[in-house]
Amino acid sequence: QVQLVESGGGLVQAGGSLRLSCAASGRTFSSYAMGWFRQAPGKEREFVAAISWSGGSTYYADSVKGRFTISRDNAKNTVYLQMNSLKPEDTAVYYCARGQTIVVVTTTPEADWGKGTLVTVSS
Repeated sequence: QVQLVESGGGLVQAGGSLRLSCAASGRTFSSYAMGWFRQAPGKEREFVAAISWSGGSTYYADSVKGRFTISRDNAKNTVYLQMNSLKPEDTAVYYCARGQTIVVVTTTPEADWGKGTLVTVSS
């Protein structure tokens, strides 16, 4: 069972920054690509960013490219999402997920889609 715990969300003004963290349980974290997704009120969940198991490859949604940076620390079983130049349309609950590869995590992510972490960007 996937156990991923997101944190770091909060309220920020437009133009501000936040860094999200996702802590994974288990000893297989470094074997998986990881990704971030978000779901805004009344909208479907959407892909945000993904990173390969080694951290050597990353992939972003066009809407966040140049503003968000995904990274990981395999020694800490943690993946991060640095969010800069935040916009009101970035307001959403953010979730992390895993997959065997970047392609898999973007198309068929594994996650419990539980609590997530709420990011609210005020205008």
